[in-house]
Amino acid sequence: MVQAVTTLNTERRKAESGPAGGCASSGCGSSSDKLAHLPEAIRAKVNDHPCFSEDAHHHYARMHVAVAPACNIQCHYCNRKYDCSNESRPGVVSELLTPEQAVQKTLAVAAAIPQMSVLGIAGPGDPLANPERTLATFRALSEKAPDIKLCVSTNGLALPELVDEICQHNIDHVTITINCIDPEIGAKIYPWIFWNNHRIKGVKAARILIEQQQKGLAMLAERGVLVKVNSVLIPGVNDEHLKEVSRVVKAKGAFLHNVMPLIAEAEHGTFYGLMGQRGPTHDELQALQDACSGDMAMMRHCRQCRADAVGMLGEDRGAEFSIEKIEQMDIDYAAAMARRAAVHAEIEAKRQAQREASRQATQTSGGEVFVALDSLTRRRPTASSTEPDLVSAAASASASASETRPLATQPAIPLITARTALSSAKAPAGTTSRSVRIAVASSGSGVINQHFGHAREFLVYEADAQDVRFIGTRRVQAYCTGDETCGEAESALTGTLRALEGCAAVLCSKIGIEPWDALEAAGIAPNGEHAMEPIETAVAAVYAELRVSGALDQTEPMSALSA
Repeated sequence: MVQAVTTLNTERRKAESGPAGGCASSGCGSSSDKLAHLPEAIRAKVNDHPCFSEDAHHHYARMHVAVAPACNIQCHYCNRKYDCSNESRPGVVSELLTPEQAVQKTLAVAAAIPQMSVLGIAGPGDPLANPERTLATFRALSEKAPDIKLCVSTNGLALPELVDEICQHNIDHVTITINCIDPEIGAKIYPWIFWNNHRIKGVKAARILIEQQQKGLAMLAERGVLVKVNSVLIPGVNDEHLKEVSRVVKAKGAFLHNVMPLIAEAEHGTFYGLMGQRGPTHDELQALQDACSGDMAMMRHCRQCRADAVGMLGEDRGAEFSIEKIEQMDIDYAAAMARRAAVHAEIEAKRQAQREASRQATQTSGGEVFVALDSLTRRRPTASSTEPDLVSAAASASASASETRPLATQPAIPLITARTALSSAKAPAGTTSRSVRIAVASSGSGVINQHFGHAREFLVYEADAQDVRFIGTRRVQAYCTGDETCGEAESALTGTLRALEGCAAVLCSKIGIEPWDALEAAGIAPNGEHAMEPIETAVAAVYAELRVSGALDQTEPMSALSA
């Protein structure tokens, strides 16, 4: 029987255009209308950039080349490593490259991964503290790979003196890490800078750095370069201060603000890690991002990549492209460029079709989008099935009635708009429905297409009666790495449950019995019924199910789903 669920209230999801030309405060480009208000030239710049557009990161890949070993400042959260393959964080690489090797690697990756659209230099030191190596790389790539966007990330100390050269090399996306605008706070983050051949410490050093960062940001904005500001959230140091940082950088012309959690594990060897400085909780990070979003467009899909990351955001295929391996490759770049153009055209045709379907649905439904479900039941995998460890949408569809669990006590309702469906589900007297977080396993393309046990990260969305919005990612260790180990990695599953804390449900393409039971025991509803559906559509569908069931009006919100 067809049931009513919703996706988006289109009016609420329209982006608010600010003085700096930024996009929606909740995130940049997470739905078809998030970029609609931007000038066409800016839309073109961010449309296929996985870091500057949330929607693009589902479809396009990026890579970083490690040509910049030196740094001109010291941060308490940084410890650069040049031959490390086991850590996934900024400042870490497996091998340093010469500019010539970086170009060779870029051409190899672009040939092998046609979804690639962006090449960035982000370390392992500061690219602008290594200007000759960095600019030589960009100069060669502008000539040999003109279809690839070029980006650079910097701490900003040397930025003002190099803005003109940056603009000469087809670099129209720059990221500046700005953690403060108060030198007293900066002195707690940066022990020293190297400036004009002198090592400068304390408040004086922080003041110089802040002045250079703000000057460089304004210069880039004046030249039409899109600037993303990264800020590391350090609890007790700059957490409250970052609200002011967001307001100031927006006024200076920043396009996007990325507030990232401090990575401070002691094993990384950073000052903060060794001194026991904690990172923020998921709730603390979201609260600050939400507080900043009133003034600044926020990036919430950052993966805090290695300085030699390769592939889609959330994956790293760098090991496939070591210098030793690419030297053995025979690359026809002209053919690869043609293939990449064709793949990008296919991606854009798919995205356009999705936007058109959403537009037509909005026009015919008074601002609501319809999604039809076959039933409001939750089916659990059983040990007697032919594939005892898996449950999928197909398996669920063929499951017997005895294997179903009622999702809600309400009778079936016809296909109607979500607003009608949600308003008809009256909350008990004295209670109100609330927003919920829903985690999603996806390997890309904006759909739910990943086995729970194979996920190395989960995308987290927040849904309420009017909106679905992406709020961040949760990294995990893959629970199932093959037929022989699937279900045996208890520590990995425990870590996944901890990472998913606060989520009401997790959506995936398939899931085994053991993790299903563990999720239910943790109060998280497992769901394998929306395989290959668009993420936001499925999240909205599950939210509407929860709302109709009354689960959102209860202290234990998932009882109706997993009882």
